[in-house]
Amino acid sequence: MTRDHYGARQFAVHLGLARWQMRVGREHGMLPEPDLEGERWSVALAAECRGQGEHVIARFGDDPPIGSARAATRLAARMGLDVDRRDVEVLAARGDLNVVSSFRGYPVYLLHDLDRLDLAAVREVVAARKGPLTDTVDAGGAAMILACPRKTFSRIAAERSLATDRLGRYSLADVHTLAADKDLTSQITEEKREIGLNRTRRSETRTEDIMRGWMLRCSAYLDRETDQPPDLAPLSRAIRRLQFIRSEIAKQHRTPS
Repeated sequence: MTRDHYGARQFAVHLGLARWQMRVGREHGMLPEPDLEGERWSVALAAECRGQGEHVIARFGDDPPIGSARAATRLAARMGLDVDRRDVEVLAARGDLNVVSSFRGYPVYLLHDLDRLDLAAVREVVAARKGPLTDTVDAGGAAMILACPRKTFSRIAAERSLATDRLGRYSLADVHTLAADKDLTSQITEEKREIGLNRTRRSETRTEDIMRGWMLRCSAYLDRETDQPPDLAPLSRAIRRLQFIRSEIAKQHRTPS
């Protein structure tokens, strides 16, 4: 069958792009807008764009942009500061960080832009927000710096008899000492891997239950216990979901501790 146009998904595949890359590429004028009605690109225009996908990937990378909350979490772990989502927005307002696009009305940022941020700039913004509290962090901030669940940090703090001030805050220097402990960080990484694996396994079980329920309804229809056959759509979604989940479990098993 000869193709006479490309829809949005087909055009992204033609260019070797993920949907988010194509969307951002269009927003930044690197890719053309559709030249046919119904959000479609003609074959001729698609041919002219061959190779443009490589330029989009070179500029925006392979990792989808993230919002302010996740950006703050990434910066906190990398820089040893309890970065807040508001700090990320201030950095963007100051021009230190580029807003690459938006998602559901909220700004999003590229990982490589976040990773290139200057520590001094981030420290200045965090210090301006925290004022006299600059050298201390609460349990949530400490957990962000250590890249672990808050519950995990609370346990570590109790095990290490970590001191707090009269506001219940921890010394930033003490948290940095914990972050420099390779044995502790390895333990945290392994705990996070196990938590993630258990969460994914629970999702696997729920999805398997959906498929088993569909099979029971199918058997009931085969045995003439019901006149209505089961809808195929939930099964199709569950199969795709199970494939994704089992792929994630395999990757989590391969992740070194």
